[in-house]
Amino acid sequence: MSATPVLSIAPVVLPTPDRAVDLRLRLSAPTTGSELPVILLSHGQGPSNHLSSLNGYAPLVNYWAAHGFVVIQPTHLSSRTLNLPSGDPEAPLYQRSRAEDMIRILDRLDEIEDVVPFLRGRLDRARIAVAGHSMGGHTASLLLGARYTDPRGGEEIDLAESRISAGVLLAAPGRGGDAVTEFVAENYAFFLSTDFSAMTTPALVVAGEKDASTHLTVRGPEWHTDPYFLSPGRKTLLTLVDAEHGLGGVSGYDVAETTDENPERVAAVQRLTWAYLRSELYPGDSAWRVACEELAAAPDPLGRVEAKD
Repeated sequence: MSATPVLSIAPVVLPTPDRAVDLRLRLSAPTTGSELPVILLSHGQGPSNHLSSLNGYAPLVNYWAAHGFVVIQPTHLSSRTLNLPSGDPEAPLYQRSRAEDMIRILDRLDEIEDVVPFLRGRLDRARIAVAGHSMGGHTASLLLGARYTDPRGGEEIDLAESRISAGVLLAAPGRGGDAVTEFVAENYAFFLSTDFSAMTTPALVVAGEKDASTHLTVRGPEWHTDPYFLSPGRKTLLTLVDAEHGLGGVSGYDVAETTDENPERVAAVQRLTWAYLRSELYPGDSAWRVACEELAAAPDPLGRVEAKD
């Protein structure tokens, strides 16, 4: 599929009285086409001020939108751009609120189309995917069926969203228990109970071969493959050679916090994630098969793929 020009509109503001601030979105879409599939993209955290918001992840957003997807990016309450007071019981990561943002978006697609007439009648609501990087990967996993136990009240949190047909987890967190660091156990206790046993929705898990994430886990890079190995159903794992947490720089162009900057790696992530979602949402589409063949045929492959049913 050839690239087309992209129109990006932000901020699209959804009044949300029961939220600390109104929900702000960026919508990016190809300038032509109809019956367009949708990707909900959840940002990560990190030290930069604006990547953790609707203004991040341009390398992925621009590629996906130029190749036929409508990409919707919320600014979660955890964003550094909001700098909310720390008194909220869910602060600072707002793990439940993040997933609820995505559900709100799906509930209010009619309203979004009214606010952005350019999109009116162009969305294919039967083909919706979710993607997320780092903490955004945790958010995406919840929508795909992963669960955790609220450390405050002991309630199991189930936010699985049936309107979402596929997902992409980029450098997502793995299991809890003895896999997380003491710092995580003390400060982000919800991570302790992460459970992938009900994450049945098809997903592509993308993990960096050198993504040790020592501030989060004691298990090393393999921790980020847990959503693949510990979940049931059809899953695919893409392991990127020599990649660290930034996966080459997916969170933004020329990002200083990317420790493994590699434009070729980012290009591979762009193409492979797009191809996976294209083939998953359109059964019989050859994009994923072709992308995997090209990856394997390269003289020095940037990654390797495995899959399970």
